[in-house]
Amino acid sequence: MSCDLAGEAAILHLGSGIYYGLNPVGARIWALLQQPIRVDHLRDTLLAEYDIAPERLERDLTGLLQQLAAERLIEVRHDAVA
Repeated sequence: MSCDLAGEAAILHLGSGIYYGLNPVGARIWALLQQPIRVDHLRDTLLAEYDIAPERLERDLTGLLQQLAAERLIEVRHDAVA
């Protein structure tokens, strides 16, 4: 469960009752994650929307996705590419 807080996001993990907060960029990523999306499409969308070096974006995005997955806030699937 999540809500928008003036451009930021608050996320409640229903299983643990723990709240998480995301800054505006994290909130944008969270919004994009509400539908299944490939990581490369997520990266490309963010590169088009923000002025950031691709290497830094990939590093920061990977870190955030790993944290969200570790807290069981997202599900990561490794589907085979056809």
